Amino acid sequence: MKFTLNVDHVATLRNARGEQQPDPVTFALMAEQFGVDGIVVHLREDRRHVNERDVRLMRELVTTKLDLEMAAVDEIIEIARDIQPELATLVPEKRQELTTEGGLNVIDNIEQIKDAIIRLHEKDILVSLFVEPSIEQIDAAYGIDADMIEIHTGNYANAETEDDMFIELDRIKLAVEHAKKLGLGVNAGHGLNYNNISDFLEVEGIDEISIGQAVIARSIFVGLEKAITEMRDLIK
Repeated sequence: MKFTLNVDHVATLRNARGEQQPDPVTFALMAEQFGVDGIVVHLREDRRHVNERDVRLMRELVTTKLDLEMAAVDEIIEIARDIQPELATLVPEKRQELTTEGGLNVIDNIEQIKDAIIRLHEKDILVSLFVEPSIEQIDAAYGIDADMIEIHTGNYANAETEDDMFIELDRIKLAVEHAKKLGLGVNAGHGLNYNNISDFLEVEGIDEISIGQAVIARSIFVGLEKAITEMRDLIK
């Protein structure tokens, strides 16, 4: 199972004061040196995290894998087509949210998402859809030629009781099994941290886990190398 690092909140810290530091590009390159398998960034329409300069520099300098999270809107699709990340992950976006709150409703937005996939595939960019662990949504993703899905793990990560956590874990296991039978790649992420990752690793068939805020927060106390090493040890 691969471990990719989302560096959005390094940019959040930089942007809080309108300064140049900390630089998410430098952070991403250091993370690669310390053993992550790829870098994830979400280029939002409102640019509250990384900006276009960050993404273009990362495309030039990241040597593992660049996963560009993005809404299925014309402006961002054209940027993605231009810079050509290894993977584009289509996610929902709302202006008022602090972070992505749930999975794409593929079924209700199928033509818009299908068009985005076609346009990204024209540039040989693999496309993942960020979805809930829902058989219906996974079937819809498969039906419009997504290459993979990323399962939203927020409900698992935020479960208030152990029973709720394991109920959600069972939903995820069934979703992963179904996606694999269809031949889809399966990634997962959102809210995973050093405390809840161990139980989550019981799920078989996940190719890649994306983690961001937990590792960045941990790095403030112990340094980036140790924060990454601790998470890699838990995952691998």
